[in-house]
Amino acid sequence: MPIGYLVPVLLVACCTSASLAPARRPPRLGRLAFRMSVIVNEQPFALLLVLGTVTALALADGDIETTGGRVALVLAALTALGLVLVARRGLRAAPALDHALADALRAGPGTVTNRGLPWARIVLAPFAVRRRDVERLADLPYGEDGGGGDNRVSRGREHRLDVYRPRSRPADGPTLVYFHGGGYVSGRKELEARAMLSRLASRGWVCVSANYGLRPTTNFPGHLVDAKRALAWVREHGDAYGADTSRVLVAGSSAGAHLASLVALTPRDPRFQPGFEDADTSVVGAVCLYGYFGEYYGSGRDREVESAPGAYLHPAAPPFLVVHGDQDTLVPVEGARRFVADLREVSTSPVVYAELPGAQHGFDLFHSVRFDAVATAVEEFAERVVVARDRASEARVERREER
Repeated sequence: MPIGYLVPVLLVACCTSASLAPARRPPRLGRLAFRMSVIVNEQPFALLLVLGTVTALALADGDIETTGGRVALVLAALTALGLVLVARRGLRAAPALDHALADALRAGPGTVTNRGLPWARIVLAPFAVRRRDVERLADLPYGEDGGGGDNRVSRGREHRLDVYRPRSRPADGPTLVYFHGGGYVSGRKELEARAMLSRLASRGWVCVSANYGLRPTTNFPGHLVDAKRALAWVREHGDAYGADTSRVLVAGSSAGAHLASLVALTPRDPRFQPGFEDADTSVVGAVCLYGYFGEYYGSGRDREVESAPGAYLHPAAPPFLVVHGDQDTLVPVEGARRFVADLREVSTSPVVYAELPGAQHGFDLFHSVRFDAVATAVEEFAERVVVARDRASEARVERREER
């Protein structure tokens, strides 16, 4: 029995199966399916290379001549076909995003696909998320010791943020403030969406990725207060880093999307800005990636304060871009669908919703066909939102001058 060939083939086959048909119930199996498929789902090309390499070695060693070797070879062939299907589903992300942008923003067809994807990075260097033309300023404090209003004493890394900006340091770049996921119990600012933040920064944006208090140290609405403190810090100090603080968008993944949506829907709400009630925490747009939009599920929270974003919908909500995978086993897609439907009924701003075929949770960890298409769509959405905001401001100025 060629164990050295059979074991890696079985491992890749199991992960591919979890990607193609992930178990959803019970929740423990859903979490296992996510862990097994997170690499396969976004990097099927790398797994195809692994299969090809171990098969070539097995052929060279004569392992295929045994019964076990032939069984492993058949399994490898079937797994390779499954990986091709996974790759094809990833390629469908760009058309889905194109359609969503065209439908909600009246963007031209091919908005994402016409820009192309960085295939060299996707295939050859998927984990190389940094760019040479982007500077990262790490672990800047915000809060009492870093500005942004009256805050508790900063506890370690909780009240720290990173700034991504072009090395050329142009002035007045539009700004994106990002919050990581982790279910409010884990996660950090250096983990998700770094490829997107670096991409935007290389295009002249100033991007901020912020930590915030986690359970059990912090509870709701403390997480939201921290997020608003980070936004207040950007308003107060962003111009020193080249940011145009009048053009700020907020974004997040998973629990960070829950947080970003609450930030976007509660500008200047004094309940969530203790000690810095006068700070401007409004944003011109929000981006939510595989977000959770339900009630806060941690114990010990303030039950008198609504925690679901749907409780704060209003006609003046800023434009939203919501992106979710239809195979998400950690945060089912139905929640995103309900939130988008409810928001569209109330808001007068555009609400872009893209549902990605075959996408799991956590698709923004590194370069992939799917996530680079998402990053391109976020860039397109953000640029159009900023342009629309600038035009609206100019129109208001003209009306005042006419009076």
